Amino acid sequence: MGLDEDSLEYHRIDPPGKIEISTTKPTNTQRDLSLAYSPGVAAPCNEIAADPERAYTYTTKGNMVGVVSNGSAVLGLGDIGAQASKPVMEGKGVLFKRFADIDVFDIELDQDDPDDIVTSVAAMEPTFGGINLEDIKAPECFEIETRLREEMDVPVFHDDQHGTAIISGAALLNAAEVAGKSLENLDIVFSGAGASAIATARFYVSLGAAPDNITMCDSSGIITEDRAAAGDINEFKREFASSGAGGELADAMAGADVFVGLSVGGIVSEEMVRSMASDPIIFAMANPDPEIRYEAAKGAREDTVIMATGRSDYPNQVNNVLGFPFIFRGALDVRATEINEEMKVAAAEALADLAKQDVPDAVVKAYGDQPLQFGSEYIIPKPLDPRVLFEVAPAVAEAAVESGVARDDLDSEQYAERLEARLGKSREMMRVVLNKAKSDPKRLVLAEGDDEKMVRAAYQLVDQGIAEPILIGDREEIWAHTERLGLDFDPEIVDPEEGNLAPYADRLYELRRRKGVTRREADELIEDGNYLGSVMVEMGDADAMLTGLMHHYPSALRPPLSVVGTAEDSEYAAGVYMLTFKNRVVFVADATVNQAPDEDVLEEVTRQTADLARRFNVEPRAALLSYSDFGSVDNEGTQKPRQAARKLREDPEVEFPVDGEMQADTAVVEDMLEGTYGFSDLDEPANVLVFPNLEAGNIAYKLLQRLGGAEAIGPMLVGMDKPVHVLQRGDEVKDIVNLAGVAVVDAQSNAE
Repeated sequence: MGLDEDSLEYHRIDPPGKIEISTTKPTNTQRDLSLAYSPGVAAPCNEIAADPERAYTYTTKGNMVGVVSNGSAVLGLGDIGAQASKPVMEGKGVLFKRFADIDVFDIELDQDDPDDIVTSVAAMEPTFGGINLEDIKAPECFEIETRLREEMDVPVFHDDQHGTAIISGAALLNAAEVAGKSLENLDIVFSGAGASAIATARFYVSLGAAPDNITMCDSSGIITEDRAAAGDINEFKREFASSGAGGELADAMAGADVFVGLSVGGIVSEEMVRSMASDPIIFAMANPDPEIRYEAAKGAREDTVIMATGRSDYPNQVNNVLGFPFIFRGALDVRATEINEEMKVAAAEALADLAKQDVPDAVVKAYGDQPLQFGSEYIIPKPLDPRVLFEVAPAVAEAAVESGVARDDLDSEQYAERLEARLGKSREMMRVVLNKAKSDPKRLVLAEGDDEKMVRAAYQLVDQGIAEPILIGDREEIWAHTERLGLDFDPEIVDPEEGNLAPYADRLYELRRRKGVTRREADELIEDGNYLGSVMVEMGDADAMLTGLMHHYPSALRPPLSVVGTAEDSEYAAGVYMLTFKNRVVFVADATVNQAPDEDVLEEVTRQTADLARRFNVEPRAALLSYSDFGSVDNEGTQKPRQAARKLREDPEVEFPVDGEMQADTAVVEDMLEGTYGFSDLDEPANVLVFPNLEAGNIAYKLLQRLGGAEAIGPMLVGMDKPVHVLQRGDEVKDIVNLAGVAVVDAQSNAE
């Protein structure tokens, strides 16, 4: 099927459309319903009647945006009417929810008169925390937004005007830097003089461009003061009327530094590009066909052409989704009364800064593994980069506070945690650990330190203050990575090829000479990063270690097990995954180490996993799992978890609830625990799940991850004498950073 057919099928699949309303509170019992509606709902109604501001406490208003259109200027479709615009407005709601967790009602108004639209929208202020105006034609859109901003006490934002302005403004900041030109001296030419072009020109002035250096062209050519005097242009175009002679677009582009296209496709020739100043900046943003094709513009001249378009199949896509979800997120979270110029500038500057940072592996993969590094081909972040939320929303919120339009204060650290939670429970949980790590960073060995991912992770660990990394590997290769990636840091490097390893070889020989290792073999083994890192940790020259990125799990685990060993009070190590769901966290053990544990191993693994849960500020409730419930099947296999659970319950030092053996659903379903098995020591569902063997644990965590929608963090190695964690081959940089945070917190616990 073609794109149109695919899209129709996509929208037609039952239920039709793209959005729905879901409940956020329990509605399972009669009491739930009486709280949600009559008679319980009267209480919050009375509270809001006494103080309307309490609507933000008791209703969805603080996270609700109205997407409003009359369908008079829809995408490239023009004036198709309110009803036909609904799929676009629903789509806008999808983007709000997907990127910033903002709820939306789409409002399609069958009205053309600005007075009617203003009256209708202003009357809906009690419903919404903000209004996003969409696809309303110019010049009416200017009047409608201006009047609504005056009449309403919530943010009103016409994305068609300001979205492109903000995103292309971020691109302009970086493009000028790449070209080595100052913003105030740029000669800027606009093709197009509609709502988006005028708003973009105004915004460039806010960023520092000189108004006298902006030339705007419409379909009749350069907009001049002579044309304004003749009544040839409307009041909004007059703002950028040039005092010079008139002419065509080609005349305006001669010698220009910047071309900004917000008009129609194919109107710029290669000759016009060649007429521009050195290293020209070309933003050809007409969709779907830009004013000049990317290949034509790049091929028109031999110097650097810094180009952006509105298309996703070329570098530097100017996509409004980089702006509006996060701008509203920041505005809503401080209950701003408006989205002002300071907030828009803050958004653009945050986007520009983000483009200079190392790009996560997941983003690179999402865009076909193409290199993404600050430069002419990467001046703005990609729309799927999750970090945009953490950069833009706080910048907007802070600007709202500083400019006096916020009604709530901003605690930066708490706000970062709230934003993390919106993107998933795993981010929220990792924020707990990373904050602990930052409170007292430790020395962390990265055994495969000359791998590019390890170098990038090391940079982030230093930049965020999580750890003091020690990279084991080829010094020249490590420095080559830092230079190529533009990472400005000076990591500690231990290069085995440079020698000076005798003390570590001596210690390795001392530890393993009665395990068959000769002195000569110790000299050879210590050149292996896994052995060297393990000995450094064992000797106290480092506090923790990560390895495994380039090795099979068993081969990566062997050196630290043989050198560091298990803790004094432990005989076994185990691998634990933390699985996060929307409103639940569970720790799964053992999924990587012990193939056929007996009751002693299961008992110890349960203790170790419970301790790990507490490092994430989770109070453990442990279940030892089987295919049997409390003796319903009695054989050697079911006896092991049953006996392990009994030992744990009888131990007075065990300060967490534990029970078993039990089936998996019994362990996690509250009704089953309270009903059929009300005698269980678990009065709430378990969050530490100990499986009877490695095979079951590994299968379970992968099924929960792939089919159950869980996010997995780990494997985290527990039971070691000193913190050592083994990555999985192919882990991304964020996985390395997360596990490094766990290792640092482990080291902090060991130091207490």
